Amino acid sequence: MSVDEAGPLFLGLDLSTQQLKAILISEDSVVVHDVAVGFDRDLPHYGTTNGAIRGPGEGEVTSPVALWVEAMDLLMQRMKDAGVDFGKIAGVSGAGQQHGSVYWSAGAESALASLDPAKSLLVQLSPAAFSLQTAPIWQDSSTTKECRELDESVGGSQALADLTGSRAYERFTGPQIKKPSQICRQHPNEYEATSRISLVSSFIPSLFLGSIAPIEISDASGMNLMNVLTCKWDDGLLEACGGLELRTKIGPEPVPGGTTLGKVSKWWVERWGFNPDCIIAPFTGDNPATMVALSTPGDAVLSLGTSTTFLLAIPPAEIPPARFTTSHLLSHPTTPDASIAMLCYKNGALGREHVRDRYANKDWAKFNELVEQTPPGNNGLFGLYFPRTEIIPPNVKGEYFFTVKDNAAVPAEDLPASAHPRAILESQFLSIRSRLAAILPANAPHLHRLVLTGGSSANQTIRQLAADLFGMDAYVAEDTKEAAGTGGAVLAKFAWWRSRNGGSGTFEEMLAGQVERMKKVATPNEAITSVYDGLIGPYRLCEEYVVKNHTKTV
Repeated sequence: MSVDEAGPLFLGLDLSTQQLKAILISEDSVVVHDVAVGFDRDLPHYGTTNGAIRGPGEGEVTSPVALWVEAMDLLMQRMKDAGVDFGKIAGVSGAGQQHGSVYWSAGAESALASLDPAKSLLVQLSPAAFSLQTAPIWQDSSTTKECRELDESVGGSQALADLTGSRAYERFTGPQIKKPSQICRQHPNEYEATSRISLVSSFIPSLFLGSIAPIEISDASGMNLMNVLTCKWDDGLLEACGGLELRTKIGPEPVPGGTTLGKVSKWWVERWGFNPDCIIAPFTGDNPATMVALSTPGDAVLSLGTSTTFLLAIPPAEIPPARFTTSHLLSHPTTPDASIAMLCYKNGALGREHVRDRYANKDWAKFNELVEQTPPGNNGLFGLYFPRTEIIPPNVKGEYFFTVKDNAAVPAEDLPASAHPRAILESQFLSIRSRLAAILPANAPHLHRLVLTGGSSANQTIRQLAADLFGMDAYVAEDTKEAAGTGGAVLAKFAWWRSRNGGSGTFEEMLAGQVERMKKVATPNEAITSVYDGLIGPYRLCEEYVVKNHTKTV
């Protein structure tokens, strides 16, 4: 039976730090199957902890590339054992942990193109297809020197942010390639022997295509190598990070989502029974894939997990959005000329749980009660909580309390115990709200929906406070646990849908008429939103005081 007769399925893969996950969706985007391979649990012989290996150098964090290859073999076997009919899969796409990089050897293309269906991927690709057997990942923080040098090469961190969408970050691929101890000094022969460099997100489709896939534009935004407005590699940055030969090693210009890279290679057809017409679409990063799963341009996603991440889909505009050194600007994976602004905070759930444990007897019900007993604005009391050295504002750690009076932030020793739960929620959300006007273009349409995800998104008190403070209806998806994998499956469907429409059509047109699986969980109170409108300035005074007086030197 053909794919059309059976009803097409779409496979989304998510290669995250700790697992490789597969999500299968139907044409109406209903999840019909999911399965995962946990790296530490299922493949313990690689010696990873939470999917990674630390060292040997200070700040170095890598993952074995062979681990990912073997995980793919095991994942396919588990899908087959579960009765998945691979012949019904019409398209494959997915997501990868952002910023990780894979280094291919000169023989990689030949190895990928000549895979024997009687043998596994692992046996045929590892170690010979890789010039480096380990992949630097997003947790690596060993490139501080390279980041400073890269900033200086273009005239400072703001200039680099204006060009690439972000200042230089230790985890970004450009500084990782530039790092002397990783490539040039410690592994000079390996770098010379490297024919191509992939991101995690372009490594996975390479396995399916039987050739090395290009990098997708949204994930390329997290490299410090691409001009975020033109979506083209920048020659000056390529040379600064890897020499003149890096343009060859990095591959062709980045490609947008929704395009077709090619058909699945015959290894997948003969070994697993894939339909030879199954298309392979570009994979993106985990954050852009989450946006694809949960939102469209004009929405904002507030992820309330271990870290707090705010993702804002910015529609196309004549005036480009501003780039700041405290935020990221990514190209949108499905909508030309649209962008994703991203604010990342290290102290998310960690800070909220710290306050809950200290002031609410480790009880969320008590925490919520204290929030609801205090008025919006907390009677002019502010608390900023940074258990770990923060990203926004940068390089601050500790707890800081204020009373705001007469347009001045007056430091305080502490706050009343009952004020802390509301204080941490308001300070975390006001930090985001205070940056929105600067990020959005002046003529951008009004944001209309706040999509909540992450562990704290189940807390109705937090939902309501977020809706009130941001002045938007708050929604949650029916199932956001595997948003990146689901987003990958939707990207596969988008590429397949466009291929059936002559290669044209927008993401929004594809979604038209589809049942949306979102539930409204909170509606803002306009009077309370007005109170928070007036607290942006006072919050800024508090943050400016902390940055001026308590920033750590790095």
